[in-house]
Amino acid sequence: MSFNPDNDTDFVSPARSHTLHLTVHGADEASTWYQQAFGASELTRLVVPGGRLIHVQVRIGTLTLMLADEFPEMNSFGPRHFGGTYGALYLHVDDADGAWERAVGAGATVIRPLSDAYWGEREGQLLDPFGHRWGLTQRLRDVPLTELQELTTEAFAGFTTD
Repeated sequence: MSFNPDNDTDFVSPARSHTLHLTVHGADEASTWYQQAFGASELTRLVVPGGRLIHVQVRIGTLTLMLADEFPEMNSFGPRHFGGTYGALYLHVDDADGAWERAVGAGATVIRPLSDAYWGEREGQLLDPFGHRWGLTQRLRDVPLTELQELTTEAFAGFTTD
């Protein structure tokens, strides 16, 4: 079956929820940091012989994260091992400024400062002490798709492709 973007019934996902699995160097410390920076609640943790954590489940709002220590013998590494991360996790919040201050106060490094973006959100990106990139956004206004495309074209006018 080919995907038709004009027919949103072409794709039906059997998933009922989602959980992100993050490997970090220091899952215990990461759980504590996410609690301080983002108000996470720790739900469960499983410790393997030797003390490493194979599973620490935390919840941030409706987002569920599973954290695990690095397990080199299973080729499971955090972003530090690779020199950085490949993407960003976004938290959509009601008060971006308050969430930003809390995360920065807990030790997050600013990647892109919080600002009002052309796509209608207050947005910025942070790096947590474990190498994962986080975006914080707050909806400011709805931007019609045609206007959004025009603004995107303007914003990226100087970019070229490889």
